Amino acid sequence: MSALSTSPARGDAAQDPARTTAVRALLRGADGRRRRTDRAMTVLMWGAFTLAMVPLASVAWTVVVHGAERFDLYFLTHSMRGVFGGMDAGGIYHAILGTLLITLGAAVISVPIGLLAAIYLVEYGRGPLARAVTFFVDVMTGIPSIVAGLFAYALFAVILGPGVRMGVVGSVALSVLMIPVVVRSCEEMLRLVPNELREAAYALGVPKWLTVVRVVLRTSVAGIMTGVMLAVARVIGETAPLLITVGVVDSINGNLFEGRMMTLPVYVYRQYSQGLVPCSSVTDAVCLPDINYDRAWAAALTLILLVMLLNLVGRLVTRWFAPKTLR
Repeated sequence: MSALSTSPARGDAAQDPARTTAVRALLRGADGRRRRTDRAMTVLMWGAFTLAMVPLASVAWTVVVHGAERFDLYFLTHSMRGVFGGMDAGGIYHAILGTLLITLGAAVISVPIGLLAAIYLVEYGRGPLARAVTFFVDVMTGIPSIVAGLFAYALFAVILGPGVRMGVVGSVALSVLMIPVVVRSCEEMLRLVPNELREAAYALGVPKWLTVVRVVLRTSVAGIMTGVMLAVARVIGETAPLLITVGVVDSINGNLFEGRMMTLPVYVYRQYSQGLVPCSSVTDAVCLPDINYDRAWAAALTLILLVMLLNLVGRLVTRWFAPKTLR
């Protein structure tokens, strides 16, 4: 019956080529108002993108211009031990080592806790406990970094006594800042896994914990790695909590559980706060008045490159462990 009712309309359209051409032109074309709106929104989005890129490019260019002068192999492979005044010497090897070790310690603490909390909220969390966990994660997201440093210092001061300065204390302080970021990012990635995959595993008799490990986590590993890299980038440049918990030192220290350690953010802050070196002596021919500023800019450039390198490693790991799809 429907075919009989539509056949006259088709016959009319076939008998009227002008009408068919007009309908096709109307479907393919767009009115002037929509075209103008589309162009205006395109210009607005490109303008917003350009406006956001201007400060980013300006900061990157400034750091590169000021930091490239002292950025060399000597600067990367020497510490500040025995360097004083305006000597044309000293490097950031001890700060790079401290930054990597403390950040690694924070990741070792934060990633398991954050991932397990995200799994609980997505797969098991129901009722008041899940709501309480979500609430405290939201509260921890807005904690100032100085408060995290004070918390870690007070915790270890109660256990080991006042005045304690160790790399592990800084790792605990940074983990307080990392955990909410890891929880939120991993939670969103786990929620993106289709429920059909879980149901298919349950239909095959796979236990829930094994489904989470072999199906859910395996599918969302790329997003989880991205979230971890974002959390690392969030804390690797923190200065205030490390000033309180780790302190300042000019020598190389590779032990998280003994003595003070230097980190790149603290190194930049310390060098810049020292300001110009007074080179008033006529006999001091090797004194460089702005050597502290040069070291600070070079260390800032190193920190930016380190973050970029960590993100590149994270992308490679993500691509390596991402689920393979058939082409």
